[in-house]
Amino acid sequence: MVATTHRPAERQRLVRFDKAERTLHWVNATLFLIVMGTAAILYIGPLSAAVGRRELIRTIHVWTGIALPVPVLLTLASGRWGAGFRADVTRLNRWTQDDRRWFRSFGRDPYVRLGKFNPGQKLNASFVAGVIVVMLATGSIMKWFGYFPVDWRTGATFVHDWVAIALFAVVIGHIGIAFSDPDSLGSMLKGTVDTRWAREHRPRWYEEETTAGAETPLQ
Repeated sequence: MVATTHRPAERQRLVRFDKAERTLHWVNATLFLIVMGTAAILYIGPLSAAVGRRELIRTIHVWTGIALPVPVLLTLASGRWGAGFRADVTRLNRWTQDDRRWFRSFGRDPYVRLGKFNPGQKLNASFVAGVIVVMLATGSIMKWFGYFPVDWRTGATFVHDWVAIALFAVVIGHIGIAFSDPDSLGSMLKGTVDTRWAREHRPRWYEEETTAGAETPLQ
């Protein structure tokens, strides 16, 4: 039995997101776009007048908002199917010295060694998770207002509206950044990235992925 070292080929591709993660991402993206689209129709007068059927739009908005946490919870609880997602949740919640250096240099420090996600992606994930909780809570108070005092309803409306505005801004920024990095976007479409992209942009993650299989015993 001899151990030999296998170096990854120059054009070898690494799996960045498995099928469960890609499915979750696009299901959640669809739900968010429906929530945002219906919100725009409800709050922007000309759109509301053009579309009409306000009660139907409100119903779609409410129940789509309630559905937002469901795909996340199902994937987290789905055993083997959600293993990759659970591992990435751990990564997203782990902050390193390199992450802090990335922030201090506004991403320009050439010696920063990032893992699978950069700090901006970690903040975005935290923001989206928080938005789901806040919008679900405030939206429920607004929908079933009869169970809550007036000051709760007023506060819930204020928070809901301003968080919605922040969400619009973050989603637009997220889409813009995604299109500016075709390799990263492609990994959410097809699941893999080129090793050269990984070495350059996510060196710590690249080493984690390649070192694990660097030595393979020959039978």
